[in-house]
Amino acid sequence: MVHRPGNASPRRSPPINLNHYATKKSVAESMLDVALFVSNATQLKAVLEQGPSSHHYTTLVTLISMSLLLQVVIGILLMVIARLNLNEVEKQWRLNQLNNAATTLVFITVVINIFITAFGAHKTGFLAARTSRTRL
Repeated sequence: MVHRPGNASPRRSPPINLNHYATKKSVAESMLDVALFVSNATQLKAVLEQGPSSHHYTTLVTLISMSLLLQVVIGILLMVIARLNLNEVEKQWRLNQLNNAATTLVFITVVINIFITAFGAHKTGFLAARTSRTRL
C-alpha cells in the first residue's frame, strides 16, 4: 500500500479513550488546585501574623478564606468528575454540567486571587525587612 499525502496513514493509531483523557485532565487540574491552595494558606498565615491592625486585614482574610473554600469545592467536583465514565452516554450530560460548574468556580477563584494580590497578602522585599527591623 502506497501512502499518499492527504490519505489516512496505513498504520492507524487506536482511538482516544475519552475517559482516560478526562481523568488525566482532572488530575492535572487537581494538582494546580493543590498548588494554589498551599499558596493561599501561606498568604492567610502571613495576614494573620500581621494581625488585625494591618491594612486590609478583614478584606484579605475574607477573600483568602473564600478562595480556600472554593478550592475545596472544586477539588471535590474534580474527584467526582474523574470517577464518572465519560464513555457512558447517559453520564455525559451530568459530566458536562459538573465540568461547567468546576470551570465557573475556577474562574471565580482566579478573580478572587487577583483581588488578593491587588490588596497585598504579605509584605516582601525592602518594606518587609524595614518593618521587621523597626519592631525590634
